[in-house]
Amino acid sequence: MNKTMKIAAIIPARYHSTRFLGKPLALIAGKPMIERVYHQAARCEKFSDIIVATDDQRIADVVERFGGHAVMTSPHHGSGTERLWEVLEKSDFDAAVNIQGDEPIISEILLRELVDRMETGRCEVVTAYHYNNSYEDYLSRHVVKVVIAANSQALYFSRSPIPFVEEKDFSGFFHHIGIYGYLKRAVEMFIKLPKSPLEKSEKLEQLRFLENGIPIHAMQSKYRGLGVDVPGDVQRIEKMLLEKEENKNHE
Repeated sequence: MNKTMKIAAIIPARYHSTRFLGKPLALIAGKPMIERVYHQAARCEKFSDIIVATDDQRIADVVERFGGHAVMTSPHHGSGTERLWEVLEKSDFDAAVNIQGDEPIISEILLRELVDRMETGRCEVVTAYHYNNSYEDYLSRHVVKVVIAANSQALYFSRSPIPFVEEKDFSGFFHHIGIYGYLKRAVEMFIKLPKSPLEKSEKLEQLRFLENGIPIHAMQSKYRGLGVDVPGDVQRIEKMLLEKEENKNHE
């Protein structure tokens, strides 16, 4: 497929997060988090449009105030992918990148690389991972691991430590980054399929693709997937932004 493919960046954003109410509007160094995510996506410069898909007028109002594009979606969606599909289904986009609304320093380099893969038209679904050498993370159920085939296809995602390695032999693992690029037809197939057994067990919706024979291409990135899950994470991100700004001033 040629470079005329229309690819949207879609940022699902809901107000009623159980662990952090109003999270998209939390201020990160003086700016709402959703604004920082949006502007990082814009730095990629490869999207036909950037859309915040939200179920709350307060989020839509903030997005419109900083000049962004917001679309109101149903409050009854069970996942960000369902919210993304409500926007994508009614559009003429060929593909979309699902960007987490709680990653205010998402890498524009990763986004460009992901769009480049999507533009080939050969990948139904694309995601990313980074190499992590933390044994604590390897054991944590909150850290999603992925195992990759020689052809860069994802074999499996799990909250369990995979592949199994004795601690004395451990050197690292592939840590999944929760960003996805989808061809439109892949999202449509996903939405029509029932929740799969492994998806229910692991609570990882990407397993619905794998269980139904839809391949996921995985690419390695230096970006580590730094999100805001709880209010205490805000300070950590602000510190990183400050360090980044100081490094830029010293260049």
